[in-house]
Order: sequence, then C-alpha cells, then structure tokens
Amino acid sequence: MDFATVELTAEQQAFQQEVRALLDEVMTEEVHDHERTTGDGFHEGVHLALGARGWLFPEWPVEDGGAGLDQVSARVLALELARYRVPYVTSGTTAGVWPSVEQYGDPQLVAELKPEVAAGRVRFCLGYSDPESGSDIAAAHLRAVRDGAEWVLNGSKMWTTGAHNCQYTFLITRTDPEAPKHKGLTMFLVPLQSPGVEIQAIRTYGDERTNAVFYDDVHVSDRNRLGEVNGGWAVLRGPLDEEHGAGRGDGLDDVTMGIGYTRVFQRAIDAAARWAKRATRPDGTHVADDPVFLDRLGRLVVETEAAAVTPDPMGRTKASLSYIAGIAELIDLVGPEALLAHGADGAIEGGTLDHAHRFAQGTATYGGTTDVFKNMIAQHVLGLPRLRLPGDKALVR
Repeated sequence: MDFATVELTAEQQAFQQEVRALLDEVMTEEVHDHERTTGDGFHEGVHLALGARGWLFPEWPVEDGGAGLDQVSARVLALELARYRVPYVTSGTTAGVWPSVEQYGDPQLVAELKPEVAAGRVRFCLGYSDPESGSDIAAAHLRAVRDGAEWVLNGSKMWTTGAHNCQYTFLITRTDPEAPKHKGLTMFLVPLQSPGVEIQAIRTYGDERTNAVFYDDVHVSDRNRLGEVNGGWAVLRGPLDEEHGAGRGDGLDDVTMGIGYTRVFQRAIDAAARWAKRATRPDGTHVADDPVFLDRLGRLVVETEAAAVTPDPMGRTKASLSYIAGIAELIDLVGPEALLAHGADGAIEGGTLDHAHRFAQGTATYGGTTDVFKNMIAQHVLGLPRLRLPGDKALVR
C-alpha cells in the first residue's frame, strides 16, 4: 500500500478552492441548526447547490449531470464535504442505490430519472428492514402481489432513514412466500407519494431521525420493478456490498468503512484536548498538564487511528466498538461538562462531546449490527463455519 502524499496539480488546487468557496457560502449556521433540530442528514438547499455543480455524482460526465472530475479531484471534494460536515445521509443512499437502478430498471424510467437524480431533485432511500426480521434483510415479509400491469404492496419497513426527504424508496418485497427466502424476493422503486404510503418519524437517542413506512394496498406499476420477478437478491447485492465495505480499490478510498464514526469521535477528542488546555484543577494547574490525562487521551487517539486504518467489515466493527468504549472513557476524563448539550451554559464547543456520546450508541446498528459484521468476518474472512445456536430456525422439508 502506498502511503505517499498525493501532490495536487494547479488545476486540482484551484478546484479545492472552488469547493471551499461554495461550502463557505452554503454551509451556514442555519444549516447546522437545521441538522441539530431535525437530525435529517439532509438539507435541501445544500443538496441542490451541489447538484447544480454536478457534485452529487462528480465523476459522471457533464452531459449526464456530473462534473467530469478525475479521481483525485473527486476525492478532494469528498474530503472537503466531510470537513465542512455537509449532511450526507440522503446523498449517500441515493448514490448507493443508483447503479442498481440504472442496471436493472426500465430504460425509459432510468432515462427520465437520471438528470433529476444528478440535479438533486430526485432522491432514494432504503426500504430494507421489516419490523419482524431486523438485520436479516432476506427474511422480508412485505408482500407484493401482481395485479395485471401493477403490483399491490402491503406491509411495513423500519429504519427507512430519509424517507420524508425522498421521492422513491428502493424497496425489497416478498413475491413468493413459498420459495426459499433469498429466492422469493423482488425489488421495486416505489414512489413515496403513492396513495397508501404513510411515513412516521422515529427519533433516536443520537438526535437522528429515521422512519417507519407503512404500505396499505399501495399500487405500483410493473415499470417500477427492478430486475426479474423473484430475482431481487441479485439487484440488492450491489448496494449491500457497497454498504458492507466493497470500495473501488483505487487507493484513494478511506481504508475503513467506519470512517464516519472515527471522524465524529476525533472531533470530540480534539475538543477535549482544547478544553484541557484552558480548564484548571483546584490547585491552579491546567488539566493538560496532568500526565495521567494525557496518557488516557493518547490511548484514545491511538485507538481511533487504529480504527481508521482497519479495512472492510473489520474496520466497520472496530470503528464502532472502539468509539462506543472510547467516548465513555472521554466523558469520564472530562467530567460532567462533557454531557452538556448544545445551547447549555458551559457546553464544550457547542456540545460536541455530548453529541458524540449519543451518536456513538447507534453505530452498533447502522448498516447492519456489529454482530452481523462479526459473523461476516468469521465466515467470509476467517472461513469459519456458520454459527448455530439453540433455537435457530431449521429448514423442514
């Protein structure tokens, strides 16, 4: 692996300045307040501003609505978006789903949607988890029954983050309840404005909003089917592989798929370090002068760096587990001030530590639980047999 610094060309440096100029303009305090208030992971004004520059799909050709960026410039853009804390959840789900929509969707529908997706006016969320099946996506129960040129959907989905800000959901349905669970699935791109769709907010401990989505006799055209009937698992595999850490391998990707977690924790560590330089003990010395504090803080820095360079499913698991344990250690180091939320008197850097503490708890669930990822590591990386526990479902013929 090459750890050498990438030297930017004059054009790439100019592009970096262009990105910073736009983000200085659009990433206002109002945007950050909106995110703190809603937990949406999305801001329409910022999203549309990026779409107008072709920066939602920056490597697409200009004629397709992208910016035609080279890989290094695209990486520069991604790093600046992260540095400015641009809300990213809905842009991420849309980008993750699009390749499967383009590959498996009705060509006319794809042609209609592509410029709208590039501009940011059409967005996709993930309709994966049934309330009854949790992280076992292939155990979907939401039924799709054919009715002529349409399908009728009944059931519900949990954790459909961004549904209230999206026009379509990338929905996995059960079309053959008699087939093995991976064989009886069909994917649809369902318009969320369809009669019978109800979106209910779910507020998390980490100040995020996700949703439960209910489908009551929802009619969707067969034109919105993706791939073959009962062939939905093939359609779903691409987005799942990306969500589970299959990067493009050009040497510019983040090593860990848990980079979003490590960035939030690193901001909390940095905030604690700055606090320690100005906070004093009863004897008048600064907290930063305490070697015990420095030793414990240094251990957290090392753990975070280790998570940042751990690849694939191992990195996602390492990032979450070290973050959850580490933020508890950081709260203990700083004391009660660390739990003051944004807006409270004495809150450290606008409640950075408090937010990081609450956000950490959900990282054990996002994109599949850490237990799911541990099983993936055991089976697909270490080659161990599948875990069998008392009470496991058995196939009875």
